Amino acid sequence: MTTSPPVLALENVTKRFGAVTAVDRVSLDLREGEFFALIGPSGCGKTTLLRILAGFELPDQGRVTLDNNDITSMRANRRPVNLMFQSYALFPHMTVRGNIAYGLEMENLPRAEIDRRVGEIVAMAELGGMADRKPDQLSGGQRQRVALARALVKQPRVLLLDEPLAALDKKLRGQMQLELKRLQHELGVTFIVVTHDQEEALVMADRIALMNEGRIVQVGSPRDLYENPASRFSAGFIGVSNFFEGETAKGGLSTASHGLLRVTEAAAPGLPAAISVRPERIVLSIEKVPDQYNGAGGEIADIAYHGQDLNIHVAIPGAERGLVVRVDAADENAARWAPGQKVWCAWRPEHGRLLME
Repeated sequence: MTTSPPVLALENVTKRFGAVTAVDRVSLDLREGEFFALIGPSGCGKTTLLRILAGFELPDQGRVTLDNNDITSMRANRRPVNLMFQSYALFPHMTVRGNIAYGLEMENLPRAEIDRRVGEIVAMAELGGMADRKPDQLSGGQRQRVALARALVKQPRVLLLDEPLAALDKKLRGQMQLELKRLQHELGVTFIVVTHDQEEALVMADRIALMNEGRIVQVGSPRDLYENPASRFSAGFIGVSNFFEGETAKGGLSTASHGLLRVTEAAAPGLPAAISVRPERIVLSIEKVPDQYNGAGGEIADIAYHGQDLNIHVAIPGAERGLVVRVDAADENAARWAPGQKVWCAWRPEHGRLLME
């Protein structure tokens, strides 16, 4: 059985700025019609990588292919790839309809074709009632949709988005995450979004690439990256993790403060390692941990209320930062916990992830 080539691919791409290697031997395949996210800490190289894909930067090594054709040296305005900037960059003197039509007019398309395509994308982006307004008459979310419509009306093979929701408030960001995903699925265009917001990537993306120091350290579905981090960096960057340090031993991890913590993964004994456990996988109890669970005793140091959840911070021996335990605020037992209370933190062996780096 043969598989179709990726719509967009990078092969050993490297980009340096003086002594700094911003992108270091990155290889990546982007699939037809997927929503792909690039995430990582500031300075990790994700925006530089996006600019290479757009054609605004040329790599020092490696190549970029689109539909199996080498576009590494192709100028940005010749690529069937659009980049939507964080600032939106709308023309203030033009209406919504004029902003969206501008790129098509620059291509000298027939007026009937321009009107048809603009009408279709205005309807799809739900901008019909504001097509004759100027940008300063729109909300932040509406301006974001206009910028998106302007990029999509040119029917790019791939749409690149650089922090597209950064200018919006938290509530509107949540709404626009779903809006972006809806439009992407309806159009079937491959989207590549750069974001520093891990939650945003988890909500929107089909696959995520996590970058650090110019390299891709893990690629996978949101569930893969969250449930099966490949390293301590991955576990610490995606969501919240609790870490136990120790040394690999038969059946698990040997720790100085908590004895043997069992895991379902196997590793050669005697190696430095850590176990990561997500806060929602830990169960709080007054009674000592049953034998089938891993556990650690401690004292509740603080409780943070997050609406639907409580984050309960537990001080335990041998852990400088203690543990974070997530509890459903609607749980009938949630009100029983209070700072200063002695508790046991328990989790199943299969809910801990053994990390060798």
